[in-house]
Amino acid sequence: MDVSAPAVSLTHRFADELPELAIAWRAEECPEPRLLIADQALAAELGLAPEQLTTGLLTGTEPPAGARPVAQAYAGHQFGGYSPRLGDGRALLLGELDGRDLHLKGSGRTPFARAGDGLAAVGPMLREFVVSRAMHALGIPTTRSLAVVATGRTVHREQPLPGAVLARVAASHLRVGTFQFARATGDTGLLRRLADHAVSRHYPGDEGDYLGFFDSVVAAQASLVARWMLVGFVHGVMNTDNMTISGETIDYGPCAFMEAVDPATVYSSIDTGGRYAYGNQPAIAQWNLARFAEALLPLFHDDQEQAIPLAVRSLERFGGLFDAAWTAGMREKLGLSADADDAGPDDTLLADLAALLRDARVDYTTFFRTLSRAAGGEAEPARALFPDPSAFDSWLPRWSALSPDAALMDRVNPVYIPRNHLVEEALAAATDGDLSPVERLVEVVSDPFRERPGLARYAEPAPGDFGPYRTFCGT
Repeated sequence: MDVSAPAVSLTHRFADELPELAIAWRAEECPEPRLLIADQALAAELGLAPEQLTTGLLTGTEPPAGARPVAQAYAGHQFGGYSPRLGDGRALLLGELDGRDLHLKGSGRTPFARAGDGLAAVGPMLREFVVSRAMHALGIPTTRSLAVVATGRTVHREQPLPGAVLARVAASHLRVGTFQFARATGDTGLLRRLADHAVSRHYPGDEGDYLGFFDSVVAAQASLVARWMLVGFVHGVMNTDNMTISGETIDYGPCAFMEAVDPATVYSSIDTGGRYAYGNQPAIAQWNLARFAEALLPLFHDDQEQAIPLAVRSLERFGGLFDAAWTAGMREKLGLSADADDAGPDDTLLADLAALLRDARVDYTTFFRTLSRAAGGEAEPARALFPDPSAFDSWLPRWSALSPDAALMDRVNPVYIPRNHLVEEALAAATDGDLSPVERLVEVVSDPFRERPGLARYAEPAPGDFGPYRTFCGT
């Protein structure tokens, strides 16, 4: 470690309070570590000076004195199939910094690695950096990427690739799968301690009220998935081990942003059945929460027959909470403030808009940003997005009659998202050693709502020759 850098102090509350879910472990050495990119603003939030972002810290090879790095245990339903023992196969929790987890991906094999090599490649780690930065800028709860460090090691996937480690920050890495693992042990005391730990960290108003805790997680996830869908985000791998208790987005493996509107949109190469398609995300979130409820049943009531209806009643709130969050968000996207005097859009106005966007396969992000100009009387740019604008022409006066606020629309409808073709272009360049496209893309998506000169290509959909887009988990 650079001796001139002030010491970083990490606590290890998770490891102390839940040792049954933590295996002490060390990161693999890196042959030639080199910092590729770092979020200095996030570092400052955490109280870290630039000189403290050493490669030894960010790869886990030189953890701070007193740190207790651990691989976390969890189970999970992956594409509907239950795996009783997943865990951090290529990741380590270094500890907590300013109350938040400092966590690594690609730091080497752990006892949970199974057949994996425990490593990560530059491209997928930079993808997580770019997209999590964009999600934060869009106001969507997310884990955040502190830095990506090249390791100097070759990672073998379909082809040899340069290796990297991602340093990630999160409110915690507690997942539905963490509770599934604890429940499977049959140790109700462990399950209770895990719940108390989660409540203390994320929902301090729910101490001792485990049903209230479940209600809070249901509400957080309903809000989160609505926010994803309002910006066209497709997570791609909504397994229960990728659903956080805090309500933050986690795991940016096969994610992407929908361009042409289609509820059946799937990008992940391994989601062959469309389980995690754009339009399926609310139902999958509720399914995951049902698995969470199953894990918590012993805490709801000593008698399982009485615990089940309590869980069901709480779980049934999800649909209404999601619909309310979606409708409120769509009102804003359409420039209709929540406290407007008018009654707002009726169900048919929103349903008709969804249908005409789907039928014409209009670019989702472009449409809403362009529609704000129609609020000011300039409807032609939005109209021109439709091959046959007749349905839009019928819908437009109904919306215009509600006096939409163009300024409100521009505050919530982004100009810039991580366009899939631009992400791939930037990651390919970075893999070949040129980081400038990634750095530029990060700069653009970090300020998504303000249109700026010279950035037109960052607001445009993929060119026609880009072809069908597929993403990969990177493991």
